[in-house]
Amino acid sequence: MIGLLRINNLKIRAFPGLRSETRGTQHLCFPTHGAKTKARHGWGTQHFVVGATCLILMFTAGLSAQQAKPWEQIPIPPLHAFTPQQPKRIELKNGIVVFLQENHELPFISGSVLIPGGSLEEDASKIGMVSLYGETWRTSGTAKMDGDAMDELLESKAASIETSGGEDSTGISWDSLKGDSDQVFSLAMDLLFHPKFSDEKLTLAKQQAATGIVRRNDDEGEIAGREAMKLVYGPNSPYARQEELATIGAVKVADLEAWHEHTLKGKLIVGISGDFDPAAMEAKVRAAFESLPPATPAPVRHDEFPAAKPGVYFIQKGDVNQSNVQMVALGLDRHNPDVPTLAILNEILGGGFASRLFQKVRTELGLAYSVGGGFSLPYDHPGAFRVDVITKSASTVDATKAALAEIADLNTKPFTEEELKRAKENILNSFLFRYDTKGKVLAERERLEFYGYPADYLETYKAGLEKVSVADLNAAAKKYIHPDTLALLVVGNKDEITPPLDALDKGPVKTIDITIPMPNRGGQGAGSGTPGPRP
Repeated sequence: MIGLLRINNLKIRAFPGLRSETRGTQHLCFPTHGAKTKARHGWGTQHFVVGATCLILMFTAGLSAQQAKPWEQIPIPPLHAFTPQQPKRIELKNGIVVFLQENHELPFISGSVLIPGGSLEEDASKIGMVSLYGETWRTSGTAKMDGDAMDELLESKAASIETSGGEDSTGISWDSLKGDSDQVFSLAMDLLFHPKFSDEKLTLAKQQAATGIVRRNDDEGEIAGREAMKLVYGPNSPYARQEELATIGAVKVADLEAWHEHTLKGKLIVGISGDFDPAAMEAKVRAAFESLPPATPAPVRHDEFPAAKPGVYFIQKGDVNQSNVQMVALGLDRHNPDVPTLAILNEILGGGFASRLFQKVRTELGLAYSVGGGFSLPYDHPGAFRVDVITKSASTVDATKAALAEIADLNTKPFTEEELKRAKENILNSFLFRYDTKGKVLAERERLEFYGYPADYLETYKAGLEKVSVADLNAAAKKYIHPDTLALLVVGNKDEITPPLDALDKGPVKTIDITIPMPNRGGQGAGSGTPGPRP
């Protein structure tokens, strides 16, 4: 049968017996068996046409191959020198540190005060107090203006004042237009130095916290993250323990007042950014803080961090058709000199679409909805090594085995220069977005000051990243990656996990009970209207 063949808008005659196949980016042209039988009747002419057709096909295929990835031909210039504008650091005679970051792009001024001390220091019988403190502090207001009146005033000026309570610090922050900055600053200082904690607002905060407690087992992801940290640090560690209805119910207004008075004596860190005159702002801050007594140094913590116990742990979640798998072990903190190397190892192992975990477990094997992980690297305590996999119930074991194999391969499958180059570029390019505003740079300087890191840490960290080699990666993997020490946590539906978790061959499966305990009758409750228990 004779017809016309259109290739890239070029018409050529298609003869009987001509077959063209595409393999990858190459076209293979050859006569069929039928064409050969007809060669006795004019094969020479047909052979010439077939050959010409093949040349055209190969030529156009070559063009297609060359044009397949034109973006790879775009020249990529080297990164600009990393020189973000640093804020001015001022240390007052009482030890309080102030950072001023000028930014005249827009007529706004924002500020914050970071206060050492957080939930790590809570009494075990009142876990959740710092979170309640952070909420009640702002909603209660001051003796001059209660929280509701403050809300109305700030709303009318498109301004804000917020308070917070965290793991190792509490704080207050504010934001306003330049024209309202004096009034908003005064309100924030009144709230900082003269709060009036309200029993009514504390009760409301307790009720909100209680709602969160009784619903904390609704989402398998939340369960997995929470319980995985208990396996890393231990259930009673201040880095993993959780508030309960009884512990928040035990918190009184007097506890909040005592906490505020205690923490306000610490080394405060004040940060202000925006459109201001630096001399005038420094005078204002000095007037507010320099009369305070000398700051009390924060006590040195002596936490113990036992290694996680290897094995398989399971939490039943009968209303899901997927499993959330967490593979965890005790990790490192940022004081470790290998942090730049580990950051790149993280990127290669589980940092994105091109990572080993993603490419193998999700793309090639199709066993996971999402997969990733690596070392978290906190500033002041060992973090966790964690890899998480979300997969359908029936593929739980296969997905877990595949992820474990990729972790183990870090010790046996050498890293490549291509992996190193891509990981470095990803991390170094991310600096553009992590520190692309003066406000972000200010926040990082405050963080470094708070944890006692040198002011040039970002510069030295970047330089360390640039120096990492393939040999460094291979050495770090052998030093820090130990698959046999991992604790494996699975949150899922046992009836749908086939084969069962015993097929992982990691010993007997240990079931974790996540039932929410209720307060003793007649004891302290979380407040009126507390929701009932949930499984």
